[in-house]
Amino acid sequence: MKDAFGTPQSLLVLGGTSEIALATARRLIARRTRTVWLAGRPSPALDAAAGQLRGLGAETHTVAFDALDPDSHEAVLGKVFAEGDVDMVLLAFGILGDQAHDEREPASAVRVAQTNYTGAVSAGLVSARALQAQGHGSLVVLSSVAGERARRANFIYGSSKAGLDAFAQGLGDALHGTGVHVMVVRPGFVRSRMTAGLEEAPFTTTPEAVAGAIELGLRRRSETVWVPGALRVVMSALRHLPRAVFRRLPV
Repeated sequence: MKDAFGTPQSLLVLGGTSEIALATARRLIARRTRTVWLAGRPSPALDAAAGQLRGLGAETHTVAFDALDPDSHEAVLGKVFAEGDVDMVLLAFGILGDQAHDEREPASAVRVAQTNYTGAVSAGLVSARALQAQGHGSLVVLSSVAGERARRANFIYGSSKAGLDAFAQGLGDALHGTGVHVMVVRPGFVRSRMTAGLEEAPFTTTPEAVAGAIELGLRRRSETVWVPGALRVVMSALRHLPRAVFRRLPV
């Protein structure tokens, strides 16, 4: 169960090598979290991440999980929940893709969509049902400001995040009053491995800053978290710009 400040004792990370997820896990372990499951494709990176968290004092397990294999999600995640209550599920997997390449190779674009949206819908619903069955818990979904309005430079990725964001909001409405809390996190450009080599955008943030915003959002039981907070106003303005004007912007 969570303490008075909303800190979970147990955490399941879907996307166990995500830098944002690991920064969040470290922050929560420093507060109260004692059990962590890192779900992802088996790899040295996943094992190293688990070892790092064990070094911080958390009982940490790795779980073989593939976002692109939704048929396996119920069985894989069911085994985790069978071990005991999970106070928080952090849905953190996703891929950026390569816009220019993916426009030329539709199969690559489909992989982005299947990972970021279809896989997340499957894992999100399985996790939500399990949280509802135990009667409590938080599902934290890493969305992106890219989903607020599709940009020419990354509309494939942006459209997948738009779908995920809408799904998570609807799921939160469906679970309202059940004891399960859904929180959508919308970071801007995050300085990480995924964005290495890309030109940084205004309001660039870090995995550690996103982790801090997630912790604060849990304490407040927020439904939507923007990182940094100023992006709420910026994206509201961009969302309402006439399309002809939006096209001319260097975005």
